[in-house]
Amino acid sequence: MRFSYEPDVEAFRTEVQDFIRAELPPEEERMARGDEGGFKSNKEEYDYVMGFQKKLHQRDWLAMAWPKEYGGGGASHMRQLVYNEEMAYNGAPGFNMGIAWVGPSLMLYGTEEQKQRFIPRITGADDWWCTLYSEPGAGSDLAALQTRAVRDGDEYVINGQKIWTSGGHLADWGWLAARTDPDAPKHKGITMFMVNMKSPGVSVSPLINIANRHGFNEVFFEDVRVPANQVVGEVNRGWYHMAVALDFERSGIQSFAGGRKSVERLQGVAKSHPALLRTRPGIRLELADRAIDVNVGTFLAYRVATMQAKGMVPNHEASASKLFGSEMTQRIAGTGMHLLGMLGQLRDGTKYQVTDQATNYLQAVSATVAAGTSEIQRGIIATRGLGLPRG
Repeated sequence: MRFSYEPDVEAFRTEVQDFIRAELPPEEERMARGDEGGFKSNKEEYDYVMGFQKKLHQRDWLAMAWPKEYGGGGASHMRQLVYNEEMAYNGAPGFNMGIAWVGPSLMLYGTEEQKQRFIPRITGADDWWCTLYSEPGAGSDLAALQTRAVRDGDEYVINGQKIWTSGGHLADWGWLAARTDPDAPKHKGITMFMVNMKSPGVSVSPLINIANRHGFNEVFFEDVRVPANQVVGEVNRGWYHMAVALDFERSGIQSFAGGRKSVERLQGVAKSHPALLRTRPGIRLELADRAIDVNVGTFLAYRVATMQAKGMVPNHEASASKLFGSEMTQRIAGTGMHLLGMLGQLRDGTKYQVTDQATNYLQAVSATVAAGTSEIQRGIIATRGLGLPRG
């Protein structure tokens, strides 16, 4: 195994690092206002994220791995890997659902009219997208979704409810999975739609998470009319289109780059507060374990990118990376609490707070649920990777 990149890729890494230093606000400023790369909960933060992404667009970086004919940079998978790694490590707001899976799905299944209309606005950071999959009774068992879309002339009428919709309160468009044939088997009869989030009948209600942050929402559809030309792919075959989009989501290195930064911060806290080490003699080994976790996970992600660079399609490999990354995130958060002890429970700028480890710990709870539960990932690894029988 060769543990180095080609010279042009390393030069590109330096270029990305220089850009981030020049364009990203100082880390202390971003941490003080809770800006660490996640979706922003208010209009001011939304404007900041979109402004930063427009700068990425100007460099052909926002959709750098997309084909050039679709407004992308035509970059190699290894350049994309380096870009994602540096953005996540530095907490830059580079993630965009439209780039991550809406656009790639449109390239595969969209009509020419849809591509011409939507893709330039995605690559130009003109529209923000949310994903409308999960429902109160259909989370991990996503095929159980019940939101209905009924054909009425040149439109579909949509009724139902979605939940855990990240950024839905600020989104311009929604990527919606709805049931168009209620009599079809569970994994069939689902269709993908692009929904204008300002359409009459769409209402968004905030959900405040366990860390007292607003990013999630409930979205309700009451007789929402969507033009039939906003169906993506084949009617009643949306499950298969959606599965492809989820595979796009699970192939990144972001969790390991972010995890590396988190471990380095904890190491810095330990060095600057030696009393913590004296009272917790085992914490050195625990910090070392977390550093090893990050390295192991990084190479899992590198494996995915290497397969893609060779024209292979990583499937269970991407699930292994996602599974390890999710559980690693929780282990890092737990180590932070072990290091800080009672001080780790202080948050939101209280007098003796060392770092906002309490928020990190609470946010990590969802890591093994979001984007596909650990149980789902283990099932994929078992059946597709190890060839084990279902059930």
